[in-house]
Amino acid sequence: MVKIDLITGFLGSGKTTFIKKYAKYLIDQGANIGILENDYGAVNVDMMLLKDLEGENCELEMIAGGCDADCHRRRFRTKLIAMGMCGYDRVIVEPSGIYDVDEFFDVLRDDPIDRWYEIGNVITVVDAKLEEELSDEADYLLASEAANAGCIVLSRSQEASEKEIENTVSHLNAAMEKVQCKRRFKDEIVVKDWTAFDEADYETFLSCGYVPENYRKMHIEEGETFKSLYFMNLDKTTDEITEAAKNILEDKECGRVFRVKGFLKDEAGEWLELNATHQEMRICPIPEGQVVVIVIGEELNEERIQQYFAMQ
Repeated sequence: MVKIDLITGFLGSGKTTFIKKYAKYLIDQGANIGILENDYGAVNVDMMLLKDLEGENCELEMIAGGCDADCHRRRFRTKLIAMGMCGYDRVIVEPSGIYDVDEFFDVLRDDPIDRWYEIGNVITVVDAKLEEELSDEADYLLASEAANAGCIVLSRSQEASEKEIENTVSHLNAAMEKVQCKRRFKDEIVVKDWTAFDEADYETFLSCGYVPENYRKMHIEEGETFKSLYFMNLDKTTDEITEAAKNILEDKECGRVFRVKGFLKDEAGEWLELNATHQEMRICPIPEGQVVVIVIGEELNEERIQQYFAMQ
């Protein structure tokens, strides 16, 4: 049986960064792994960020679409059947930040998948600086992704104050209460600088398992509330794009914007990764990319956002 792990996390929480660390640890231990990017998006930035893991002991697969949920589930099932024949020791599934976690469990009960795979771990990544004001839909997604987790990993905890971490945990537990889930988190939460993860931490992740839990379901259609807008091949400088991202996050007429992310090139032609939230603006060098900026949020005003990326 191939172990299969699900790494969940709300939009921009840091799932991909965690997976890079988790997968590298497994590869260094000699494991043969597959990573399945399970996303509705048409342009998968996260897939590019995982490219440097590819090699003899790691293969990347992807589901992309913009299709309906039934079609997406069929693609997920078909991909898992194909991957089940590749001799992996473990498969890691990275879903969209707006993903119905039940799809993961439902597909793994299907024949013949249930004869090839066994659920290993469900790990949920939560930003230690979680925004205080989220819509009911966002709180639902946060809770539904955490409900079955064997452990919760806080991202950016080294940058957060004790009060911010306390507020994040309180918010998570309040979200659990809103969906009528009896589970509350405390000891399952890993609060540590990710650069300091050691053998014991990875063993914790590898053995955390998952928790079957019930909660009140809320049906959210793809694109009904959460949306991603893609802006390709922008003929703008790094400074112009970062300024546009800052303005979009601050302009309430753009909608409820959670994050602006993507890739761009500097004046020397080097690739950079942009990751902007209300709390911070990060620009980091990366080996390769594709010129794209993605605006993620709720009730987005595409025409208003487009103005900030308009050609000068």
